[in-house]
Amino acid sequence: MRVRLTSWLLVVVLALGGCALPARDTALDDEAVARSIQARYEQALPDLPPGKQRHYAQRLYRMTGEARYLPLNRAYGRRLVSALRAEIDGLADPDHAARRAREAVAAYPVGSEKQRRRRRMLAEWGEIAYAKGLAFKLTQAKYHGLLDDVALPGHQRALDYLASVDFRAFLLDPQVMAVYAAQVANLVYYLEDLGIADLREEVVSAFRHQYPPARDARLSTAEYRNKIYGMTHFVIAASDYYQQPVDAEEFGWVLDEFAAGLDRILLDTKEDIYAEVGISFLLAGEEEHPAVRRLRDALLDAYDPQVRMVPSEQGGTDLASGEHRNVLAIMLLDWPDRLYPGPVLAVRQEQ
Repeated sequence: MRVRLTSWLLVVVLALGGCALPARDTALDDEAVARSIQARYEQALPDLPPGKQRHYAQRLYRMTGEARYLPLNRAYGRRLVSALRAEIDGLADPDHAARRAREAVAAYPVGSEKQRRRRRMLAEWGEIAYAKGLAFKLTQAKYHGLLDDVALPGHQRALDYLASVDFRAFLLDPQVMAVYAAQVANLVYYLEDLGIADLREEVVSAFRHQYPPARDARLSTAEYRNKIYGMTHFVIAASDYYQQPVDAEEFGWVLDEFAAGLDRILLDTKEDIYAEVGISFLLAGEEEHPAVRRLRDALLDAYDPQVRMVPSEQGGTDLASGEHRNVLAIMLLDWPDRLYPGPVLAVRQEQ
């Protein structure tokens, strides 16, 4: 990332004085706010839950390639290998997947109506609640160079299990898409990455049929957020989660809709969603698109210099619950000149 002495000095002023930012018409402000949020989170990082540490360190490594993010990534690699070895062993039992699916549904949070709808939906799809999580873990192992017989002996059993699951019916179901669009986009790319099935064209076609631009005016705020968040994840998943650029032509339909609908996106979505809208342009090499400037400005407006973060819609400043939103803000405001894949993790535990 770009590092300038002046930006670090401004971060210090913000941190110590909590002063308001000056007029925002230069790149300095973007970078200064990104650095301020980054400094706040990296001070608190050791106290965040392991999942938040992983999420943050993985993305900051892919933005910077800096070795200081490797220890947390390696710790995640060890946890991931341990969890996958247990699943590989468990799949020797024919009842394992069904049992783990029931456990996943029972543990699904129900704090909001959206979460309750998703839980009810997953309960109707048998082993999918387990299979989708297994696909995520295996894809993560592949991203990190761990999907082999050294780190994960017998991993073919897990891949064979996934190949037996009818993901197509799940991914193409309109009711699933209506509450789970981003997760559908993720899963279709996981399956392609793992060599299980390539359903990308079918799923994109189904999504575009369900959510044509002409229908936007009839979508509730929740429905519209589901649509836009799903669209961002088609782009992000195609990049293997910020490891490589994507083809602007392939995702022209996404970027064109974002540009045309930007007023409503800024009005009716929230910071983490519209940050991902901006990142979608960046992944496609469209940093000079006028939408990027507007989206960055919206994040600068949302930023609170008193707490050095972007609060939630409700004004919440809890660092753990705000990690997703704020790491995306860092990324959008201080996008690098190149991305760093991986990291490849040399996890070699005792057999």
